[in-house]
Amino acid sequence: MRIGVLTGGGDCPGLNAVIRAAVRKGTQVYGHSFVGFRDGWKGPLENLTMPLDVEATRGILPRGGTILGSSRTNPLKVEGGIEQIRANLKSAAVDALIAIGGEDTLGVATTLAAEGGSVVGVPKTIDNDLGATDYTFGFDTAVQIAVDAIDRLHTTAESHHRVLIVEVMGRHAGWIELHSGLAGGANVILIPERPFDIKQVCAYIEHRFDSHYAPIVVVAEGAVPAEGTMALQDQGVDSFGHVRLGGIGAVLEQEIAARTGKEARATVLGHVQRGGTPTAYDRVLATRFGLHAIDAVHEGESGVMVALRGTDIVRVPLAEATRELKTVSLERYAEVEVFFG
Repeated sequence: MRIGVLTGGGDCPGLNAVIRAAVRKGTQVYGHSFVGFRDGWKGPLENLTMPLDVEATRGILPRGGTILGSSRTNPLKVEGGIEQIRANLKSAAVDALIAIGGEDTLGVATTLAAEGGSVVGVPKTIDNDLGATDYTFGFDTAVQIAVDAIDRLHTTAESHHRVLIVEVMGRHAGWIELHSGLAGGANVILIPERPFDIKQVCAYIEHRFDSHYAPIVVVAEGAVPAEGTMALQDQGVDSFGHVRLGGIGAVLEQEIAARTGKEARATVLGHVQRGGTPTAYDRVLATRFGLHAIDAVHEGESGVMVALRGTDIVRVPLAEATRELKTVSLERYAEVEVFFG
């Protein structure tokens, strides 16, 4: 059997660990061969390939990013895109495809499987927002990077008596903010699921200064103010229709300074959260996903995604995995509000 592998969407730590595990077990245990498709769905759409064997995967376990490259190419927006992918897979003698990605990449995989393609999905996103799996690899690393930054900012905030705002990635789901803010001792955490009241945010900040401590505000890039309380700029959209985010930290910096009279500074972590060495947890989870993905392919499964349930790796329908995002419930958010202010 000849198996294609692609990585789509935003990169995150652990992608190479999945590739390594799938190729190693697929080659040495099952005797399959592999081909890498470059740059996400652009690879099978335009027939962009690279050799992929055990030798090509040596030494990549601790490396961030992806040796296959990635993109946000959306074949569903290309006329005849899925048909072109199927034709290119056939011409490359590819019997099955392992697609590693988040909601968008796996959404395309779901359509491909429904139209007769043989595809197995692996969940990847630092946002941890895929509903069919308890955790996605990349999330633990992103949280640790954010916590490291928050820990460092605490000392400079105290030294200069400033409000320090940390803008963290998170489009629709606030899992990174919730975990990093709680672990880092933030005084305010703002998530996309809960529109914030800028007056209440400023009240928390004033209370913190009254206690002779400087506040840390952790905010998701996708956080939005309650209607009519603040204005945000339109950032445009990408090929999947997602608004290009960024800038909420700078807006909060200005608003907080104007409303409280306190000096405020914003730090945007941005793509720092996506890069670098994956944590041990993410390396193990990604490796297990890769091993179970090749098992599913070898057993003739298609239209499924490997997922973590408890401590077990299971298979779930791709359609279930992409049906809805896993977001932070208001009950879960309420747990951390006791630490605000």
